[in-house]
Amino acid sequence: MAYRIVSSQCTSCSACEAECPNEAISEKGGTFIIDPAKCTECIGHFDTPQCVAVCPVDETCVVDKNYPRYQAP
Repeated sequence: MAYRIVSSQCTSCSACEAECPNEAISEKGGTFIIDPAKCTECIGHFDTPQCVAVCPVDETCVVDKNYPRYQAP
């Protein structure tokens, strides 16, 4: 499952954008979004999704259950 950013909780600090190994995070309309097509949940890069690890607001980067779990090639 890809991650998503809860826009109402995002402080636009941009901490997550630079940490994403897949460049899946970008700014749009004053908040940050995660492109589910690029999000690999950091599998193969880190043990913990980096957006979750660096976000200063708990429960802002959450699993998006609208997308299947990422499968490494």
